[in-house]
Amino acid sequence: MEGLKIGFIGLGIMGKSMARNLHRAGFEVTVWNRTAAKMAEAKAEWGAHLAVSPKDVAVRSDVVITMVGDTPDVREVVTGEEGVLAGARPGTVLIDMSTISPEATRELAELAAEKGVAMLDAPVSGGDVGARNGTLSIMVGGEEEVLEKVRPVLEAMGKTIVHCGPIGAGQTVKACNQILCGLNLLGMVEALAFAKKSGVDLEKMIQVTSQGAGGSWALANYGPRVVKGDLDPGFSVRFQQKDLRIVLAEAERMELPLLGTATVQQLLRAVQAHGGNEDGTQALVRVMEQLGNVEITPKQ
Repeated sequence: MEGLKIGFIGLGIMGKSMARNLHRAGFEVTVWNRTAAKMAEAKAEWGAHLAVSPKDVAVRSDVVITMVGDTPDVREVVTGEEGVLAGARPGTVLIDMSTISPEATRELAELAAEKGVAMLDAPVSGGDVGARNGTLSIMVGGEEEVLEKVRPVLEAMGKTIVHCGPIGAGQTVKACNQILCGLNLLGMVEALAFAKKSGVDLEKMIQVTSQGAGGSWALANYGPRVVKGDLDPGFSVRFQQKDLRIVLAEAERMELPLLGTATVQQLLRAVQAHGGNEDGTQALVRVMEQLGNVEITPKQ
């Protein structure tokens, strides 16, 4: 893997830290982002090489990673006129670490294969904290041989890397992850509301329950933020809603009822209706405060 050149597309909350960790691991990293200011930040902070387009990224790279918002964004940066496939050489590996639909992933992999490009879908979980610390969980779909070829690249960004099956399987497992995230988030805010209404100290409740059978990543990481009134996004409501739309569309295709997931999606829609689209998903607490007439977060 010595001398391997990495291209990274998408320097959002997660992507900027992931690209930096690749650089720290010793890889030469070329970046591109629609907002040029974020590229300038990466160059100033850790010396990223800058590209003028996704095509330019691919021309300069052996492995290209995409970490962008939604299915249309991935399609554009991969298949557009100035997209990755317009510049990739046969033998290039494309790793999409965004969260998109499994069906779209399979379609993109077919187009990539026509160009001699191998593709993995490798969505992640762990939020901004995991991205910064290089401890993300990475769910990989695609050929195992390709995964082993680029495993050191993924190890620079994540702690748990699991081959889930053929192309699209990573996105399917990520959908499972988002079901769990949504329901754990709802459980957290309901527990906080119950504790507050009962007069129990919220920090002590979090301290003890996060270590028990009811513990979750949401409770341990978002609970303390909520108590302090910190609703800044580690992962935004907007992107969680996008993920849940993917989940519910797949569930509809399978004729599978997901009652809890649908409830969380509707409650987060209420957060959006009150201007919380760009807040962290822990802003679900605002809806619980309104429904229960209880003040959980400090007044601003």
